Amino acid sequence: MNMQIKEFAAYTGVSVRTLHYYDEIGLLKPAFVDRITGYRYYDNTSLLRMQEILFYRELDFSLKRIGEILSSPHYDKTAALQEQKQLLILKKERLERLISAIDGAERGENVMNAFDKTKIEGYKQEAKARWGDTAAYAQYTEKVAGKNERDLFAGMEAVLAEFSACKGQGNVPSSPAAQELVEKLQNYISNNFYTCTKEILAGLGQMYTADERFKTNIDKHGEGTASFISSAIAHYCA
Repeated sequence: MNMQIKEFAAYTGVSVRTLHYYDEIGLLKPAFVDRITGYRYYDNTSLLRMQEILFYRELDFSLKRIGEILSSPHYDKTAALQEQKQLLILKKERLERLISAIDGAERGENVMNAFDKTKIEGYKQEAKARWGDTAAYAQYTEKVAGKNERDLFAGMEAVLAEFSACKGQGNVPSSPAAQELVEKLQNYISNNFYTCTKEILAGLGQMYTADERFKTNIDKHGEGTASFISSAIAHYCA
């Protein structure tokens, strides 16, 4: 299947001007350009690429970030589609909450919790950390090369267990003891996985409570540990 740019624009629902811009920034180039007429043509591969772009645009990723994700040599399309699906499900659930909240607002109820985007932002941070930061991923593969990943993650679990003990001793997230553990966690990640900047650390802190998978795993060290760590990281990065 080969389509001229106007056909492709109509089929995908984007403007010709947008396709020209995507070509200019290298996000989506035509399959080929007719040397005589100068017409741009798009094929099935172009369509699949556009689908990926549109999924990420629907999730409010910037064009720059989308380009970085799709051009990463470590990009796993199947895994990325699963993440996109989860994000869209969360977005759907949020829209359903907002629709339901309108009825509550009409009855005079407090519906502020309907605007909560914590889960969506948590998954976006995870996707961003996994596919958007290729330098971090490259560092990860380099640092873990030749090492026992089980031992590395066991060390991480040990740090998380220290947070649980710190909480059990009555410390609050902003306490010196908790803040020292945040620094220890940041250093452990940097030394064993990838450079953990404050931006990345803040994203991880959000993910620890927003992503039920992480929350459940961390709370194995004690109920409320994930929330405690998340709050401690937020204070540390503020």
